[in-house]
Amino acid sequence: MLYFDSDYMAGAHPEVLQALVDTNLEHTVGYGNDAYSERARELMRRAIGVDDAQVMFLVGGTQTNATAIDGVLRRHEGVLAAESGHIAVHESGAIEASGHKVLTLPHRDGKVSAEDVARYIREFYADETYQHMVAPGMLYISQPTEYGTVYSLRELEMLSTVCHDNNIPLYIDGARLGYGLMAEGADFTLKDIARLADIFYIGGTKVGALFGEALVVTNKSLLNHLFPLVKQHGALLAKGRLLGLQFEALFSDGLYERIGRHAVAMAVRIREAFRRAGYEVVIESPTNQQFFRLPNDVIDRLREQVSFDYWGPRGEHDSVVRFVTSWATTEQSVEMLEGILK
Repeated sequence: MLYFDSDYMAGAHPEVLQALVDTNLEHTVGYGNDAYSERARELMRRAIGVDDAQVMFLVGGTQTNATAIDGVLRRHEGVLAAESGHIAVHESGAIEASGHKVLTLPHRDGKVSAEDVARYIREFYADETYQHMVAPGMLYISQPTEYGTVYSLRELEMLSTVCHDNNIPLYIDGARLGYGLMAEGADFTLKDIARLADIFYIGGTKVGALFGEALVVTNKSLLNHLFPLVKQHGALLAKGRLLGLQFEALFSDGLYERIGRHAVAMAVRIREAFRRAGYEVVIESPTNQQFFRLPNDVIDRLREQVSFDYWGPRGEHDSVVRFVTSWATTEQSVEMLEGILK
């Protein structure tokens, strides 16, 4: 069976796993106060170009989003996000469970526009009854989006300007940031992300780590009590060294970039194989997620040898499916898929 369901099906990249094995019997202090975690923070600060950024390691993406958003918003505020955004669709109401509303915006292939963000805020405060409503307190976007698309540098700059003109922070979910950085035609860098966002996270779980995300705060006025906030949200790992070690490995010797580059190259091959076979590419994704519309009988035959996800409900005659690659996707598995499609 070939597996293309998601980018966190396999364990950890061998270089990450080796770092864990090599230090397994060491004794260190907990909660991320160890030397490995500090070295990882310094490597990441160097990569983003912000010497005094807060860097906090958390266990998973939903915990990271819930912690950061709850920590920034005041009690009467909500978070703006695309209708397709992860926090609006696939986090089981984690944001609402913390007492904050997700205020949804229209999207185009997963992306929100600066114009729509500005319009929402302008029209909200133009309403004389706005004090009775949930105020927009921050903007959440994903880079890449749920549809595998990527915001250009210009789009990020425009969103950042709108947010700062309206005194709300920009928060970027970077669960798959490694694949966005290596996407076809990507014109932004980690330093651009750090310059334009007030808060963002660098994903590990989907980009080679066994588990873990790195929350980065560049706006000094935000999340000044991050450690207890993380603990209150159940996202603080006692064996914090396990997180720091993994990010130290990911940010050494260009591993994070190598993982992203490999996965994107495999995804592009898969996209072109489906295109050659005559199937519709639903979204022109430049990252490791690819979406196709296939006849249901083709899906049924493929699933005898290939594992992948439906993207939405199964249709009457055809359906949209998603194929995802990662560090663990081998050239051999892609070649086998190409052969099956032929």
